[in-house]
Amino acid sequence: MFTEIEICAFLSLNIYIYLWYRANLFPQSVGARRSETKMAEKKEIMVMMSWYAVVLVLVCTAIPVRSDASDHRYKVGDPVPLYANKVGPFHNPSETYRYLDLPFCTPAHVKEKKEALGEVLNGDRLVSAPYKLDFLQDKDSEIVCKKKLTKEEAAQFRKAVAKDYYFQMYYDDLPIWGFLGKVEREGKSDPSEYRYYIFKHLHFEIFYNKDRVIEINARTDPSALVDLTEDKEVDVEFMYSVKWKETNTPFEKRMEKYSQSSSLPHHLEIHWFSIINSCVTVLLLTGFLATILMRVLKNDFVKYAHDEETADDQEETGWKFINGDVFRYPKYKSLFAAALGSGTQLFTLTIFIFILALVGVFYPYNRGALFTALVVIYALTSGIAGYTASSFYCQLEGTNWVRNLLLTGSLFCGPLFLTFCFLNSVAIAYTATAALPFGTIVVIFLIWALVTSPLLVMGGIAGKNSKAEFQAPCRTTKYPREIPTLPWYRGTLPQMAMAGFLPFSAIYIELYYIFASVWGHRIYTIYSILFIVFIILLIVTAFITIALTYFQLAAEDHEWWWRSFLCGGSTGLFIYAYCLYYYYARSDMSGFMQTSFFFGYMACICYGFFLMLGAVGFRAALFFVRHIYRSIKCE
Repeated sequence: MFTEIEICAFLSLNIYIYLWYRANLFPQSVGARRSETKMAEKKEIMVMMSWYAVVLVLVCTAIPVRSDASDHRYKVGDPVPLYANKVGPFHNPSETYRYLDLPFCTPAHVKEKKEALGEVLNGDRLVSAPYKLDFLQDKDSEIVCKKKLTKEEAAQFRKAVAKDYYFQMYYDDLPIWGFLGKVEREGKSDPSEYRYYIFKHLHFEIFYNKDRVIEINARTDPSALVDLTEDKEVDVEFMYSVKWKETNTPFEKRMEKYSQSSSLPHHLEIHWFSIINSCVTVLLLTGFLATILMRVLKNDFVKYAHDEETADDQEETGWKFINGDVFRYPKYKSLFAAALGSGTQLFTLTIFIFILALVGVFYPYNRGALFTALVVIYALTSGIAGYTASSFYCQLEGTNWVRNLLLTGSLFCGPLFLTFCFLNSVAIAYTATAALPFGTIVVIFLIWALVTSPLLVMGGIAGKNSKAEFQAPCRTTKYPREIPTLPWYRGTLPQMAMAGFLPFSAIYIELYYIFASVWGHRIYTIYSILFIVFIILLIVTAFITIALTYFQLAAEDHEWWWRSFLCGGSTGLFIYAYCLYYYYARSDMSGFMQTSFFFGYMACICYGFFLMLGAVGFRAALFFVRHIYRSIKCE
């Protein structure tokens, strides 16, 4: 069975096929129309396809994950759904296990909650909890079960307590956390002398407003402990208490409690400091570049105009000297077009994600909404990658557009798939909830086969049929000029280092909060500030790439195509270097599974940033190069 969100992704294919048919086949069947009318209709329908994608994503991802009681209204004594989700080491957020993998009390009828695609990708595995928290029913020291733990079960709990295991539950879609036990270390220097205790009594404090649940807190009783230090059988009596209290907080604002932590004054001050730091960087950079480039370019234009009037046979120097080579197509143009198409798709994906975040779709603990949005939007925007790559490849006079399309489809998905296969195998070996069930893998495969691939092919065909020509202000000579010997700091790697440092310096403060949210337990909700930082990142990337491209052309090095892409995307390499710093200096993550998940998936994310910012850098450099060469008289 598919959820509403997955059905949205599949149904979108039908409308896309119809729109693509109209955009590519229908105009060609009417011979009387002029080519301008055909192109206008194509553009109009492509805009329709883009807006359709936006509306569909908003509708699909806005579908909330609901509890069994969909209206969240209860009468006195009504059962309120309580699900146990997972347990795991507090410092290893990816290493989580099913709640009942530990020898807790098992309900008489274990009911597994049906989960959406995003929830499964998030590692959620909800099952009915052994506690009964009926609406407005107080309980005092209610016994859940009496259990005799075997040596093996006691060792399981002892190992979990030693690793600071926490549990997570959901009560009427409200999250609950707590630790399983504690380790007594005071006055003991030798770890063999530590004492391990498990909490046996949970106190639930629930707030309600009329017939709705507003808030729930769970705390453990520090006096109700069971000593698990010795390797022997232990008798445990698990208990819980429930206390209901009335509140005036409206139901619509019950989730605000979880987002307030990221909006505290001292946090906001740091965020605004980050923005001010980034803005100062942007102003200094743009001011410096604008001043230098405007001055230098103005002098160049005056000089070249004077040379043309006085001495046409005078030898040219600088960037005008290579006007016959600057628009020579790059090497490996199929790979270049594929990278540009993939980067453009990822840029579109990021914009859509920000739109959803700014309209409030990703509120705290909307389980799996982000992962669902990523899968659905990536599938729906694959046509953009196909169109961009195929169109640009044909502009570069490429002929094997089918191979180019296959390369475009696998350039990002290929490394991501290989990384997933390895990490999913690790999760299976650990029996962790991060291991995707076979059914979920089938669903993702179907989305790729029935949505992503067809849209990629349709976009590629549309790009091939667009028959756009590459707009080069200067004619390219038959034979390339030899590039003069340049100093080492004008090489590709030093230029990438200079190009990536400034954009990274504009975002590094905000990176900590993002990492603490993705790889920790912080809640990040200030998406407006994050969007401003993202815009600043784009501006700095574009300006620094333009500056380095100009200096490269001024040194009579005409191979700027790949250089501009690599310089623009080099920020992704800096972000991955920050991963090393964060892992060893700012986090307490440990273990093979958590380490492999952190560095594996962050490698994919940074690779995505590399492609996206590389596409932005190249587009900015291409616009600049075309502009300056239009301003001079090319032979």
